[in-house]
Amino acid sequence: MNSSRTVSSHFKTPLLETPFHARARDLSQVDSFVAWAGYTTVDVFTTVEQEYFAIRNATTLFDLTPMVKYRIAGPDAVPYLNRLATRDLAKLKPDRVAYAIWCNDAGHLIDDGTVFRLGENEYRLCTAERQIDWLLDSAIGFAVTIDEITADIAALAVQGPTSCAVLKAAGLLGIEKLKPFEIGYFSLSGRPLTASRTGFTGDLGYELWMAPDTAEANWDALMAAGRSRGIRAIGSQALNIARLEAGFLSPNVDFVSAEHTIRTGRDRSPLELGLVWLVDFDKGHFTGRRALLAERQRGPRRQLVGLDVIGNKPAHNALLYAAANGKREIGSVTSAAWSPTCKRNIALAMVDAPYFQVGSTVWAEIYLNRELVWERRMSRAGVVERPFFAPSRRRATPPAEF
Repeated sequence: MNSSRTVSSHFKTPLLETPFHARARDLSQVDSFVAWAGYTTVDVFTTVEQEYFAIRNATTLFDLTPMVKYRIAGPDAVPYLNRLATRDLAKLKPDRVAYAIWCNDAGHLIDDGTVFRLGENEYRLCTAERQIDWLLDSAIGFAVTIDEITADIAALAVQGPTSCAVLKAAGLLGIEKLKPFEIGYFSLSGRPLTASRTGFTGDLGYELWMAPDTAEANWDALMAAGRSRGIRAIGSQALNIARLEAGFLSPNVDFVSAEHTIRTGRDRSPLELGLVWLVDFDKGHFTGRRALLAERQRGPRRQLVGLDVIGNKPAHNALLYAAANGKREIGSVTSAAWSPTCKRNIALAMVDAPYFQVGSTVWAEIYLNRELVWERRMSRAGVVERPFFAPSRRRATPPAEF
């Protein structure tokens, strides 16, 4: 009977609500919600502009709960993760976090995520999408257990230049000592939580991990502590501009998992995505190593690059050409935005060799809708280094006081 009621209830509400949903609903002025990993989340609370500038000038709260979380534990946890991922996770110390990627045998990216080492043989893997089938298949032969714990942990990203000051005011004593990619254990009004100095904004920031039944009380405490510093809840649209400025990749936007691609040639390798720094060829065997060694020897045929586009019209999904005449197509834009902080029209794009070298010039085909008429513009774009924005405060320890 209990099982029947649960199924019926979920059928009537196909998207789950996070523990912060009631607070988010109260603050939403435009009623703009989107689906993320089976949950309903806020796309925009008020306006994208207000939320974006809060990221770069104050403190913001972003509901991370839908981030898919896995507990990986057992005596073979380290060799398992080292076989799965391309970087050497044996070097990851307890209470530290590492960004990692994993590939199939062809050396094509399955997904990316963050790996938290919580103990000698206990890890947490966070990804944007569910990967349980791949993780379990990869675990054959290893003494390791893998459990999805997404619903067991509520998560909140606290990001922005005043985020450390807000957390200190809320009672997280010693938070200023936390180094980038370090994990700390704190208490907020007697409620235990875990904090990691991580984030998706490329700015000073933290991610808080807590029990779901403490979520609303922690949200209220943070909003009260940050009121004098302009704290604001933000949605995914503002976060997307910030992550683009930081040069971070977004799944299903800048790459598609090799597990999901249908057409040949649509999957991408770490070398093509500019993630070769995450590949440790000297650590021993890992899935995709042989294919990636061969690709490194011959060189990638295409590469994801940063673009500085002339003008102020974002080059959303624009095709790229070798010359202004538009005769030779050489790539396409995956992410684009006008950067309010950099005062530049920026983009990430997949570009064919040899045009992906820094300093190269390409041409973006941008279409503008003017009074219900589409106009075509060929805009010059330069291949530049990324990130586009990398303030020193993101790594300063302790952070500057505000």
